[in-house]
Amino acid sequence: MMKLTNEQIEQLASRTGAKRIAVENFLMSLYVVTQNEALCNLELDAQSYKWNAQTVKAIRNGIYINFAEE
Repeated sequence: MMKLTNEQIEQLASRTGAKRIAVENFLMSLYVVTQNEALCNLELDAQSYKWNAQTVKAIRNGIYINFAEE
């Protein structure tokens, strides 16, 4: 279930150094996975696309926000 709002995704995507498109696209797809699947996918995608630390951190934070209180 998607809990992140568009405003929350925008805030995470706007972080200095984060790749906006990567953060937005990844976080908008969270409704189809569990938290563990999302974290595994993040690690695989980060390696494949060579995302920087700021991008990975923004996405990871979004995952934790989205799945909070589950």
